[in-house]
Amino acid sequence: MDNIATQETTKQAGELFNSLVNNIAVNIKGKNPVIHLCCVCLFAGGHLLIEDVPGVGKTTLAKSIAESLGLVQSRIQFTPDLLPGDVIGTSIYNQENNSFEFRPGPVFANILLADEINRASPKTQSALLESMEERNVTYDGKTHKLPNPHMVIATQNPIEIGGTYPLPESQLDRFMMSLSMGYPSAQDEAAILQGSSTKQKLSPIISQDELFMIQNVAKSIYVADIVVEYIIGLSHQTRINSNISLGVSPRGSLALYRAAQVLALSLGRHYVIPDDVKSLAPKTWEHRLILTSRAKLEGVKNIDVMQNVVNSVEIPTLKEV
Repeated sequence: MDNIATQETTKQAGELFNSLVNNIAVNIKGKNPVIHLCCVCLFAGGHLLIEDVPGVGKTTLAKSIAESLGLVQSRIQFTPDLLPGDVIGTSIYNQENNSFEFRPGPVFANILLADEINRASPKTQSALLESMEERNVTYDGKTHKLPNPHMVIATQNPIEIGGTYPLPESQLDRFMMSLSMGYPSAQDEAAILQGSSTKQKLSPIISQDELFMIQNVAKSIYVADIVVEYIIGLSHQTRINSNISLGVSPRGSLALYRAAQVLALSLGRHYVIPDDVKSLAPKTWEHRLILTSRAKLEGVKNIDVMQNVVNSVEIPTLKEV
């Protein structure tokens, strides 16, 4: 039990977590719940997909996260003519030594902002598959390690908008969470119009060592067997639901497990409760569900199916640790 997080280490990590949320909130007004979930994804070691209409602050949110961490960041504007080499890099001929040298692309960064990822072709989107899962890139038979930490924050417009390509199932499964910014409240939008919420260049609030510390503490947050069984019960329901043709993979179950640990930490607890799992399940699984053709024709939505899955599994009772 020595590797289980204590209340003291959890409190220290939780305070740093919430300081990051508050720092990012300087540039993103009225969206603290969304920012909180973004940070959960970050410290759980996952990648983030932000889907919403243009102009609601998706790119600003991604940049604010990178600035608040003080890490190397890069940005790729995905377009229909973007090639895989524009993402991972390419070989350049060096006349001095008469050989080809690999020149790393923008994916070699701690925080990669993949802006409007669904505007690129599936071939280019697939260039991120290896980097997102294995944290390295293979080119010309050689493997190149990516920096640690490495997080992809991808933004996309709804696929109904012209000029976009749906993300492949394998790509969707590599995103730990899918979030939506939503429109600002009337008060927050008034502040934007009046200039009182001008974007600021944020100073780093958490060092790289502190980031690793929070991640390590999160991994040691206690998860009782009954909570693990609850996660498994939910994942099983996605695989037998009549409206779902492709349910949640083991990778999705692990993503929910890791995210629940970080959420518990951020709330000052050194153990996970079933409600942590229940609240995160839609954010970590909804984008992974592939509905049947019949369900799509009947207008069934992923969010409705996911809610049905959550409601179909009884929440277990957990004694405090």
